[in-house]
Amino acid sequence: MTDPTPAAGTTQPGDFAPDAIVVGAGLAGLVATYELAQAGKRVLVLDQESRANLGGQAWWSLGGLLFVDSAQQRRTGIKDSYDLAVQDWMGSAQFDRLGDGTDGPERGEDHWPRRWAEAYVRFAHTEKQAYLNALGLKSLPFVGWAERGDGRAQGHGNSVPRFHLTWGTGPEVVRVFAEPVLAAERDGLVRFGFRHRVDDLVTEDGAVVGVRGSRLAEDGGERGVRSNRDVVGDFELRAAAVVVSSGGIGHNFELMRRNWPTERMGAVPEHLIAGVPDYVDGRMLGITESTGASVVNRDRMWAYTEGIHNWDPVWSDHAIRILPGPSSMWFDANGKRLEGMSGVPGADTNGAMKQILAAGHDYSWFVLTQSIIEKEFGLSGSEQNPDITGKDVRFLLKSRVAKGAPGPVEAFKEHGVDFVVADDLDALVTGMNDLARGPKLDVDDLRRQIEARDREVGNPFSKDVQLMAIANARNLVTEKVIRVAKPHRILDPEHGPLIAVRLNILSRKTLGGLETNLDAQCLRADGTPIPGLYAAGEVAGFGGGGVHGYNALEGTFLGGCIFSGRTAGRAIARNL
Repeated sequence: MTDPTPAAGTTQPGDFAPDAIVVGAGLAGLVATYELAQAGKRVLVLDQESRANLGGQAWWSLGGLLFVDSAQQRRTGIKDSYDLAVQDWMGSAQFDRLGDGTDGPERGEDHWPRRWAEAYVRFAHTEKQAYLNALGLKSLPFVGWAERGDGRAQGHGNSVPRFHLTWGTGPEVVRVFAEPVLAAERDGLVRFGFRHRVDDLVTEDGAVVGVRGSRLAEDGGERGVRSNRDVVGDFELRAAAVVVSSGGIGHNFELMRRNWPTERMGAVPEHLIAGVPDYVDGRMLGITESTGASVVNRDRMWAYTEGIHNWDPVWSDHAIRILPGPSSMWFDANGKRLEGMSGVPGADTNGAMKQILAAGHDYSWFVLTQSIIEKEFGLSGSEQNPDITGKDVRFLLKSRVAKGAPGPVEAFKEHGVDFVVADDLDALVTGMNDLARGPKLDVDDLRRQIEARDREVGNPFSKDVQLMAIANARNLVTEKVIRVAKPHRILDPEHGPLIAVRLNILSRKTLGGLETNLDAQCLRADGTPIPGLYAAGEVAGFGGGGVHGYNALEGTFLGGCIFSGRTAGRAIARNL
C-alpha cells in the first residue's frame, strides 16, 4: 500500500503572513484549507505531528461515505430520498436538548446540531457526491448497509443501504484534498508548520487573532506511530481567522471515562482499546473552551462493541473493528444471547453496548462458522483492506469473490488473541473460557441457545429476529451475493470449523464538541459568535457540537469532516 503523503521535513511558518490559521492537518483541516486556497487566501496549517501524518485519522479509515439517492443506489434498486434520510437521521440522533428554539442563551445543546443535521442530509442528497467526484473521488458500485436499525421505522438506523465505500479507502479521501493543498503550498498560498503544538489562542478585545504554542523536536516516525513531545522552542502567530480542526478524544481514555454516560449506557468499560492513534488526545477542546467557546454534548461518543486487539499494532492499544454481517450469534460475557435487533451484528451499536455493559462486563462474544467469516467479516481501516486501498481490481476479485476469507481476516483468525477456532462446541467453549475476563461459560447453556436458533433455519421464514433480519438483507442482490451468508445451522459441521471472537470496547469518535453556528463560527455560552474563531470536524462534533446526536448512521464521519471543513473555509473566505 502506497502512502500518498510520504514523510518530509518540517516546514517552518517563517515570515509567512496568513489570512487564516488552521489548527490540525486532518481531513477537516485539509478541506478548509482547500476551500480557502481556492478562494486565493493565504493559509498556515499547524499540527503537532509530522508531515508523515498529513490527513490524520481519516487516512486510516475505510473511507465510507453516506450519499442519499445516489447513482449506485438507483442502479441496484434501492429507493432512497431526502425525506427518508431525514427521518432516519432524526430517529437516530434523538435530539432532546432543544431548549426554547431560539439562537440565544436558552437555545439548548441540540439547537445547532439539529440545524447542522438538516443541512448535512441536504448536502448528502444534492451536492456531496458531485463535489467529491469533481475532485476525482470514486466509490465502489455496490452500497453497504451499516447500522441496520433498532426495528422501528422512526427509530435508529438506516432504512436502506447508504454506505458508499471509496475506491482507495481513506488514503484516497485524503489524497483528493491533499494534492491541491500541496500544489497551493508550492505556489506559496499555503504553508505548513508541522511539529507546532498549539497551547493557547491569542485574543484581543474579545476576538481570536492568533495562536501560541510549543515547537516540538523533529520526529522521523512512520505514520500513526507515537511521536515525542520534546519542546525545543515556542511560537506566536497571527491571522484574521483561526480554524480549530484538531480531532476528538478517542485516545484520551481518561477524558472518555470522565464523560462516559453511565446512566444512559452502563458502567464505564475498564478495558478499552483504541481505534485511533495516540495523537487523538482532545487537547484543543479545553484550550478553545478556555477562550470562552461553548462545548456541548460532552457525554455523547461513538465507541464500538466489536473491537479486537491488533496482532500487528501501529499505535498503543491498537484496535481494529470487525465490520460484521448479520449472521454471527452474539452473546454477552455471561453467555446470554443478545436480544432484539440490537443483538443482530451491525444493526444498533448503542443498543448492543447497553446489553453488553448491563451484563456486568466490558466484552462479549461472536459465535460463528467458517462459512460466515468468509462471507461476512470485514475489518475497519485502510491498512486492513489492501485490495480496495490499492485500487487493484484483480486483487479485489480474488480477495472478495473467491472462496475463503480475505487475507487480513484469515491473519486475525490465525494470529489474533481474541479468536478461538475449534471443530466442536465443547472445545470452542474451553477456548473461550481461557480468554474470558469474567465468568466461565456453560457449554450446555450455550448449546441450548444455539440449537434453538438452528431449529429455525429449516424454513425460509422464522420468528427469530436475527433470521428475519438475514432474510431481509438477502432480498438485496448485492447483500446476497457478496455480504450475507446463506442461512445454515451454526452446529452443522459442513460449515465448520466453529469460531468464537472475544469482542472488546473500541474507542473511535467524539459526537459532542465545540458549538458552532451554520457558518462554523464558535459560539459563546450566550449564543454569540467569537470573532475570528471557527471549528470543523470531530472537535466540533462534526458540526454544531454534535450533528449525530446520540447515534451515527455510519459513513457520516468523513462526510461530517468534509461538510464542516468546507463550510468553515467558505465562510472565512466570504468574511475576509
